[in-house]
Amino acid sequence: MGRKLTAEFIGTFLLVFLAVGAAVSGLKVVGEGLSTGAVGVAIAFGVVLMGLAYAIGPTSGCHVNPAVTLAFWLSKRQEGKEAIGYMVAQFAGAAVGGFVLWILVKSGGVTDTTGALGANGFGGDGPNALGAFIAEVLLTAAFVGVILLVTDWMAAPNFAGLAIGVTLTAVHLVGIPLTGTSVNPARSLGPALFAGGDSLQQVWLFLVAPFVGGALAVVFWRLVRPEQTTIGDEGQEQLSREGD
Repeated sequence: MGRKLTAEFIGTFLLVFLAVGAAVSGLKVVGEGLSTGAVGVAIAFGVVLMGLAYAIGPTSGCHVNPAVTLAFWLSKRQEGKEAIGYMVAQFAGAAVGGFVLWILVKSGGVTDTTGALGANGFGGDGPNALGAFIAEVLLTAAFVGVILLVTDWMAAPNFAGLAIGVTLTAVHLVGIPLTGTSVNPARSLGPALFAGGDSLQQVWLFLVAPFVGGALAVVFWRLVRPEQTTIGDEGQEQLSREGD
């Protein structure tokens, strides 16, 4: 259990530090600096998660997201006690990631191009609270639903990390112009804790909506996953012979 929780802590820290950091340092052009842009930030999130999936997936499953952990618990693929431990480790890792970004911006000479330490938000030029809530629920459901399906025992596990990374990139391409894209309560809370202001006041939406989306993803998973088949004695014998 200790190794799993450590993996989830480090993985979530790296997701915030590297991927949210890509937004903090280069979402927009500031002065003569280079800009990563929304597409670059979306790719950063996908690539970081894909790398983490292959790196720590064999240890913890690489949830690095409380909404994913909730979905695994609701789908009875994880015990409740372990799920709670995962969530604590994820929120802690995200908080440390947010703290490091805050230090870089406050004392390290890094310009925050997001103006809010990469935190999520709604209103202004984007959707209102209802629009942001619906968007986050659906984006999370799509993302977590893919994770549940590609990590199922009937899927091709060697390609799971690639599929998950590509899906997170697509989700961010849609969500960045709307809310900055959360689909992950820990990713949202970590930066908001240090950004303060409106980011901290609005973070409730980005804590609740991804959990709702994670629960909805379980329904999606149950509806579309392949049916389990029972292999009889003769089939088992045939498989055994083929394996030999």
